[in-house]
Amino acid sequence: MNVRSSHMARTARTLALGALGFTAVLSVSARAQDADQIARGRYLAIAADCAACHTKPGSSLAYAGGYGIASPLGSIYSTNITPSKQYGIGNYTLAQFTAVLRRGIRGDGAHLYPAMPYTSYVRLTDDDIASLYAYFMHGVKPVDVAAPVTALPFPFNVRASMMFWNALYLNAKPFVPDPNKSAEVNRGAYLALALGHCDTCHTPRNAMMAEVESQQMGGAAIASWFAPNITSAQNAGIATWSAADLARYLKTGDVPGRAQAAGPMAEAIEHSFQYLNDDDINAIVAYVKQLPANASATVVDRHQTQPRDAFGAVSAEDAVLRGAPKVDRGALIYDGACASCHQPTGLGSKDGYYPQLFHNTATGADTPYNLVATILEGVNRTIGTKHYYMPGFGRDSYVQHLSDKDIAAVSNYVLKQFGNPAAHVSTQDVASIRAGGPKPVIAQISPYIKPGLAALVALVVLVAAIFALRFRR
Repeated sequence: MNVRSSHMARTARTLALGALGFTAVLSVSARAQDADQIARGRYLAIAADCAACHTKPGSSLAYAGGYGIASPLGSIYSTNITPSKQYGIGNYTLAQFTAVLRRGIRGDGAHLYPAMPYTSYVRLTDDDIASLYAYFMHGVKPVDVAAPVTALPFPFNVRASMMFWNALYLNAKPFVPDPNKSAEVNRGAYLALALGHCDTCHTPRNAMMAEVESQQMGGAAIASWFAPNITSAQNAGIATWSAADLARYLKTGDVPGRAQAAGPMAEAIEHSFQYLNDDDINAIVAYVKQLPANASATVVDRHQTQPRDAFGAVSAEDAVLRGAPKVDRGALIYDGACASCHQPTGLGSKDGYYPQLFHNTATGADTPYNLVATILEGVNRTIGTKHYYMPGFGRDSYVQHLSDKDIAAVSNYVLKQFGNPAAHVSTQDVASIRAGGPKPVIAQISPYIKPGLAALVALVVLVAAIFALRFRR
């Protein structure tokens, strides 16, 4: 009995030790799986460009919010999406996190504005949402700082009204690969539409600020900037761009002889595209290259007679004008503020840091929003260890503040000498772009909605009083 009991005890200890070892292996495996999911979520967050909006420029507080996203109705401030339990999303369940991404509904039940691109994120797969959730809950440092509160004018400050907007325009469903497309094109479509939400900037919007699906990627104004047509339209689009051109642009924002990124696109490249692996960049390029020419080109760029990067040539006029008794105001401003970097000939610097002004999409566009916006706001993007910078000449310029008249004059000089001579910039155009770009109908009528409703209520009360008085008589 003693020998048998001893054998049984040894067997039990062996089984117990084996069970502990198996549990330890499972624990290590689970930690590795969690780490892999968090790492995948981090990559997806980069692909979705979450940092560009949820990290205030110049701040070291990642994802703490506070960035004022310009909209025609006013600034919409990004929220704190760190796992802070007091100010962030630390108390969110996976179901609540999913509701934010797919339906635009916060954990407290309030509706988000579509400045948060849930209209694109609704296409995300369940697995990717779970990975994003794992990253934001366990891979992001909590920041206990409150973000500013968005305060749009009435009635847009009534967030519940977004229920009706969503019912009309939130039509997308989780992404389903197209069996008629290659795996690479499908991957690119998912990256561009579900994660990168490229359509939210490059697609025109209707009077209710919803994307016009029939004109997808056909180009649209976005605040002071213009997100160009990126379909295969010959003149207004990017039909002449090679796959290598597009890949280089997404990774660096700089394609000599074609374009340089500024504004929101520079932010997207700085925070997102430059970090994507080559396979994913090539997939996005494959998807974009097969987009059919969009009919919106005939509306947005109806006078674009040749590709935007095909206009212009080296000009010697600046050298001829120097010392002349009467010189165009635009030429004087160019000579004093621009020629030292872009050269009197428009050729740019020898190392390409300051780009050439001819064969440039900013100067060859029929709608020269981006030329004016660049002069006003400058360029500021960091790719890898290289910092691209051009000072702006708007009101906050530390170099030189140019008036609307001055900017219109120098813009027209640049267009005439180096770009699209058919394009023209007026003083009113500059004032509009300086103020945030053309206002859609809904923004134009916004100041009249509240007094209009008050007048309607007063009218109803007056009519009711008249009827009540007649009834009493």
